[in-house]
Amino acid sequence: MNARMHLSGAHPSQQADDSERLAVAVEVLGLLADRTRLALLRRLGEGEADVTTLTGATDAARTSVSQHLARLRLAGLVTTRKEGRRVVYALRHGHLRRLVDEALNIADHQIGHLPPHD
Repeated sequence: MNARMHLSGAHPSQQADDSERLAVAVEVLGLLADRTRLALLRRLGEGEADVTTLTGATDAARTSVSQHLARLRLAGLVTTRKEGRRVVYALRHGHLRRLVDEALNIADHQIGHLPPHD
């Protein structure tokens, strides 16, 4: 069943809400479609970290990591707090951690030729 069929009886405001949900989901998935950002989000799924720690969790330069973190922060996917002179990053919510985990699980299945399951 496609989205148009599902929404055919929906009120116009529901259609707009669904359109916005899809647009935001596309934006989130697009942000995950970068190796460095995915590595950063995977590491932040383990707990808070500063830029130095996050740089060690990726193969990227510190300036690149900072730019990726700024983009994730502007998108509302990560939060920051000051700890002295350090800025500590964290995932905004567990949904993102689970999304990253599931993407990596799919990769494990494809790489390992594992059978699909629910």
